[in-house]
Amino acid sequence: MITEQAGEFAGRIWNALNETEGLTLKEIKKATKLKDKELYLGFGWLLREDKIFSSINGEEEIIALK
Repeated sequence: MITEQAGEFAGRIWNALNETEGLTLKEIKKATKLKDKELYLGFGWLLREDKIFSSINGEEEIIALK
């Protein structure tokens, strides 16, 4: 069951990032309406599949699709 949920959360994050050059964690959280635990579970899924990367822009971390 947790695997299905992780995939769902990852899909919501991927959809939020699709067609953008990247979003901050706050923007992703707002766009997906995920709780912190769900957000990080989805990030884990996407990182494991090598689908996202992060960079620093000023003082903010930006997450984007590869």
